[in-house]
Amino acid sequence: MSRASFSSGDAIADRRADYARMLADSGDHAAAAELMEQALEIMPSWPAGWDLLGSYQEKAGNAAAAIAAWRRLEALDDGGLFGARLKLAAHDAAPAGGGTALGYVEALFDQYAPQFEQSLLGKLGYRVPEMLDRLVEEEMAHLGIAWFDKALDLGCGTGLMGMRLREKVGILEGVDISAAMIAETARKGIYDSLQKAELVAALNARRAEADLMTAADVLIYCGALPPVLSALVPALKPGGLVAFSLEAHEGEEAVFLRPSLRYAHGIAATRDALVVAGLDVLRFETAILRLDRGAPIAGILVVARKPAMDLSAANDGDSGGDVAA
Repeated sequence: MSRASFSSGDAIADRRADYARMLADSGDHAAAAELMEQALEIMPSWPAGWDLLGSYQEKAGNAAAAIAAWRRLEALDDGGLFGARLKLAAHDAAPAGGGTALGYVEALFDQYAPQFEQSLLGKLGYRVPEMLDRLVEEEMAHLGIAWFDKALDLGCGTGLMGMRLREKVGILEGVDISAAMIAETARKGIYDSLQKAELVAALNARRAEADLMTAADVLIYCGALPPVLSALVPALKPGGLVAFSLEAHEGEEAVFLRPSLRYAHGIAATRDALVVAGLDVLRFETAILRLDRGAPIAGILVVARKPAMDLSAANDGDSGGDVAA
């Protein structure tokens, strides 16, 4: 994540960083890295400077120098705002770790919020909410569902998914890790309530609460899928639906971290995770989610259903207990 706007606290270092950015914008990343090194000789404890240096070295093709810069960054950035651990992991220089890199993702979307929709819709051809909504409506028709009592839009962002859900939902709640995203969508009046929270923590606080959950381009920041599903399924009502997207790859790995710092999930492993979580897979389709640097990003669109009967209760019934539906 770029933090070029963050001052080092020294006018000379800032001036050299400004010149470095101009050189990088012109495509001369090696020269930009050299100037950033000079700036960091003056201000060696400047996290944003090390982040920029790593970026310029990477784009100049100097992977070892980029990794060295990110190691310095990791030591300085206690909150993880710059995603140093993720950048190291994406270059096989550190383990990816588990779960969402909270500081990085929150900072990323706080910064991204003002231009989020313009960038996604105007430049990247983003259609995930539209595609997920179409699948949900088709399954509603197939299952005879006319209306959802309560829906939870995870990673609601600026409400692109929520706008499509609104007319088919009684109570619509949005959850997002970014306060800036929450502020952007609050102005639109789409949701009945909004919560700033990390996704798994928000789900763990709920039990059998929603009959629809959506996560459009959200789980790509969350790493392994099983821990998310373990929190999601108990929060879903029996018979409830969940619809989400993932970036996809066709290899054997369940998940890996891309240089974009987003996770790609294996197609076969994703199917297995859904079954292990106890969900019935209704739709499982591959699609182009959007563009990234002009290249199409392939993904998976999923609609799954929590069984209408609590299987553990049904098993209890076999030995004389009550059976709950």
